[in-house]
Amino acid sequence: MKKIILFAILLMAAASVSSCNTVSGMGRDIESLGRGMQKSSN
Repeated sequence: MKKIILFAILLMAAASVSSCNTVSGMGRDIESLGRGMQKSSN
């Protein structure tokens, strides 16, 4: 559980630093966050 939370925090930090200046870019970042969380839970 701690790994998932840490991974989510790191991914959100990376998404905020990356170029998600548009709505579609932000949507892709959120989608990749969800995929990463699913992979880490398996």
